[in-house]
Amino acid sequence: MSLVRAIATVGGWTMGSRVLGFVRDMFIAAFLGAGQVSDAFFVALQFPNIFRRLFAEGAFNAAFVPLFAGELTENGRAAAKEFAQRVFGVMLLILIVLSVLVEIFMPEVMSVVAGGFADEPEKFQLAVDFARLTFPYLLFVSLSAMLGGILNTLEKFAAAAAAPILLNVVLIGALIGVSQGLLPDPGLALSWGVLIAGIGQFVWLAAVCARTGVMPIVPKLVMGPRVRRLFALMGPGILGAGVYQINVLIGVRLASELPEGSVAFLYFADRVNQLPLGVVGAAVGVALLPLLSRQLKAGDTGAARESQKRAIEFAMLLTIPAAAALVVIADPLVTVLFQRGAFDAGDAAATGQALAAFALGLPAYVLIKALAPGFFAREDTATPIKIAAIALVANVALALSLMPVLAHVGIALATAVSSWLNAALLAALLYRRGLLDPDARLVGRLLRILAASALMGVGLWLGAALMAGQLARSDVPGIAALAVLVVVGVAIYGALAQLLRATSLGEMREMLRRG
Repeated sequence: MSLVRAIATVGGWTMGSRVLGFVRDMFIAAFLGAGQVSDAFFVALQFPNIFRRLFAEGAFNAAFVPLFAGELTENGRAAAKEFAQRVFGVMLLILIVLSVLVEIFMPEVMSVVAGGFADEPEKFQLAVDFARLTFPYLLFVSLSAMLGGILNTLEKFAAAAAAPILLNVVLIGALIGVSQGLLPDPGLALSWGVLIAGIGQFVWLAAVCARTGVMPIVPKLVMGPRVRRLFALMGPGILGAGVYQINVLIGVRLASELPEGSVAFLYFADRVNQLPLGVVGAAVGVALLPLLSRQLKAGDTGAARESQKRAIEFAMLLTIPAAAALVVIADPLVTVLFQRGAFDAGDAAATGQALAAFALGLPAYVLIKALAPGFFAREDTATPIKIAAIALVANVALALSLMPVLAHVGIALATAVSSWLNAALLAALLYRRGLLDPDARLVGRLLRILAASALMGVGLWLGAALMAGQLARSDVPGIAALAVLVVVGVAIYGALAQLLRATSLGEMREMLRRG
């Protein structure tokens, strides 16, 4: 399967999940608004989610996929399955012990994660109660991430990309149950839903993986040199692959010190920002790492460099215009999506400001996904940790400096700036080592993409001004106006991308067919 086709497969399923996620968040905003219960639930949800993205999808996949691909290429499926069984057994033990300890000491853990809630005992206890239900999600979804890594290495991308849809379906179902009087408390219903969805995702991927013949059905508690190598790589990879998630965790901790609703504002803004990040960024990372790993194992370093350049080009083709659009129409986007029920106009305005700040860093977040595999595929997770450490220090320093002036928006802006620093350092080091050589095509395409995106942004700004009245509503006319604005923006960008030769329809069709 070609790189672009693999990205399109993952991105297409992820798009479905993200769109359904918007529906879910619209329900949550209407039921919970931006207050005590929503702040408590979002901390409880972010807690296992960040650990999952950081340890499971981030550090674990960055270390596991190259090793599993190497075992598969060099020694065949039987050896790869044996390796997977050993990893599965050790992971299962670690996750069970971690889950039990965190459940026992949840109040102490919550004091670290959301220490600002300590001054509000009721909110703090809600966060503890919700987190005790949501944290076991980490166990199931981490094991699911391993199964997804196996499937992605085998170029079966759809199943793992589709799995998150189940979480959105279950949480929407939980809130419908509340609306019908079947479930009494929305916060508890959502927390139970997270746990049930985690179990469902694992069962789904286990069933798909079993059909490949590489499913680690019998876990083995045996380390061996390859498994020890995996966990040695995971240590630095935790920061190298998951700096964005660590920044989000820092943001949650700092936001808990701000006025009520700040955690919710950042959550909803990040959810909108996650649409292009998840669809493009995650898809690029998922598709590129196994490809680079296979090419490097085969000794084809030239092909690996070419694959990385084309991945960057394709990612920026979609991400830069998305960032421009989110900055320009942040306010009407949040208003139409979330301003209903308990989520009022003030909440929408505060969330829109955070969204615009997050969106400034969107191309950087995606670039990190395209650049980091250049290190991970070479089993180098030590270098990105040094870069990530610099970015983390910058993030904390900026957030602490900006919070007194910009409140929660300062946290979002600090995340964006530190992400650009991280991406720039990754690119510079790859270039210095001769692992990334930006050619004339890449540089020219990036400049044309920037020009097309800027002109599209002007068009969106004018369109938003013309439809300001409709875009200030969250009913059917507001949704229709937003849909028209989005379609116009896509049409403008598509036409400009063709005119400025940022891409071509024929080239896109050829890349999708290839492989």
